[in-house]
Amino acid sequence: MKKKLSILILVCLILTVGSQVSASPTEVVSVGADLTEAQQKQMLDFFGVTKDDVMMLTVTNAEVREYLKDIASEQQIGTKSISCAYVKSATKGSGIKVNTHNITWVTEEMYAGAMITAGIEDAEVIAAAPFNVTGTTALTGIMKAFEKATGKELSHDAKKIANEELVITGELGEDLGKDKANELVHKIKQQVIKQQVKNPDDIRQIIKKIATELNIELSDEEIDKILSLMEKISRLDLNVNKISQQLNKISTDIDKIKKTVEENKGLIQKILDVINSLFSWLRQIFSAA
Repeated sequence: MKKKLSILILVCLILTVGSQVSASPTEVVSVGADLTEAQQKQMLDFFGVTKDDVMMLTVTNAEVREYLKDIASEQQIGTKSISCAYVKSATKGSGIKVNTHNITWVTEEMYAGAMITAGIEDAEVIAAAPFNVTGTTALTGIMKAFEKATGKELSHDAKKIANEELVITGELGEDLGKDKANELVHKIKQQVIKQQVKNPDDIRQIIKKIATELNIELSDEEIDKILSLMEKISRLDLNVNKISQQLNKISTDIDKIKKTVEENKGLIQKILDVINSLFSWLRQIFSAA
């Protein structure tokens, strides 16, 4: 009886340990195919991992072009694959966290928004390069690494639309400012997905309403671009509840960023007030002299 009990306990322990191992996060690094070995080593060091620690993938310029052709300019796509991505699967419900390094055109929030459209959820991501790059090509590596890390295949259409969202948001950012453009696209997408809006006229009204709320003036061409993007997003077979949950987490992060910016503005204004007071005092002294 004792022997049987011991065997049963051992089996339970094995099952418990096995379940913990299978549930542990998986780390994947995608590297640009045109990096030298030294540059690849540089990026692995930056991510804090070695080749033995993670699964490694290579992303070519041809793969990037598959998603960005007819969407981005030749200058945005480039001729080489440089950007790298570190992706780690996170616990369910934790949302998406993104950090960047040497990425000049795409913001962390833009990546996060596009990742949600692609169907990515609950992941920790770092998009980086050994030197300054625009970052438009990094999304391909992120999506490829996420699929490897989770074993979940993302829809090809969703991946292409995610890239389109990234480019459109970036282009809007050149006129509106990156943060404002990201907030605009995010809020519109949130409404379209949550309310499951598919009618183009209704989507157009949402775009105009949110732009007005954010005090943003859009040209007819910009509205049409956003409308076309949102129509495509509305047709994707996305899990509304899951996507809404991820979007809500991004909204919270955006609000925190805005609050931090406003607080810093207040601090900067106080410093400027002190400096102005000092100069005013000095002027009075020299005038009296």
